[in-house]
Amino acid sequence: MNLISFCVFALSLNLFAQPLPEQPPIPGDNPMSQEKVKLGQILYFDKRLSADNTVSCNTCHDVNKGGVDGLATSKGINGQFGGRNAPTVLNAAYLSAQFWDGRAPTLEEQAKGPLTNPIEMGMKDHDAVVAKIKSIKGYHNLFAKAFKGKNSINIDNYAKAVAAYERTLITPNSPYDLYQKGNKKALSALQVKGLQKFQSVGCVACHSGSAFAGPSLPMGQGFFMKFPTFPGTSYDKKYGFSKDLGRYEETKQDSDKNMWRVPTLRNIALTAPYFHNGKVKTLDEAVKVMAKTQLNRDLTENDVKEIVAFLNSLTGKLAKQSEPDMPQ
Repeated sequence: MNLISFCVFALSLNLFAQPLPEQPPIPGDNPMSQEKVKLGQILYFDKRLSADNTVSCNTCHDVNKGGVDGLATSKGINGQFGGRNAPTVLNAAYLSAQFWDGRAPTLEEQAKGPLTNPIEMGMKDHDAVVAKIKSIKGYHNLFAKAFKGKNSINIDNYAKAVAAYERTLITPNSPYDLYQKGNKKALSALQVKGLQKFQSVGCVACHSGSAFAGPSLPMGQGFFMKFPTFPGTSYDKKYGFSKDLGRYEETKQDSDKNMWRVPTLRNIALTAPYFHNGKVKTLDEAVKVMAKTQLNRDLTENDVKEIVAFLNSLTGKLAKQSEPDMPQ
């Protein structure tokens, strides 16, 4: 199916238009509970779980700043910078694969990764993480309450707690959602034009579904697209998009070169800078880049204005997240 055929197919099924569900998928082996979410929030904010006590999950995925850190690439322990832009944690619970290259099938698996990354949190291994948590007496009771048993402090329960908290970081009822639910005053006239332009230009070929990150797929089955689809454009040369081979770096399969998990457009107005390398600073420029590199189209300034107005309607509200008291 070519791009035009897919767009017609998507429009006919209204694939792009669903409001964000009020609750994300919950895995059967990690049911939600208040105790688990509370523990997960504390772990998410605890900088002591890094090798030099300076980095937490929230350092790179600030829940009060769109779920990102606002940097091109994130700063880890010892002042080191990673190679890719931090994806937003907001609404990540709706995605069927995590990380830019989709290497983690679930939020639980994703939560384990940064702990032992030498640039990010820098712990020697997961045993060292568990030992550090056990050395903080206040965690013993919190884990026992969340997981109902002895010897509850382990890396899998750490990941389950963090993932449970992250599943509360969702932003339904954006202006776009309210519009799709029947409130036709929720979008401005310019945003409605932008929605129509978003469809007609072909953006829906990749950014469909309620999260605007592709169709709903089973957990672990990521939705990937090649970026840039049209390499060698002036944008590709300016921003160096093709230098990082994306999913290929994980799988080493030639078919995965420059393949990326399609990111959500939810709250996109809050998550600059853009793309896997964080090289593009503004949403206007990002829209132009996508049109040219993915669709080989040159948009007018008015086209860009309309689409950006629509993208702003995807910003939802999340209750302010206060940093919890750390167990002593």
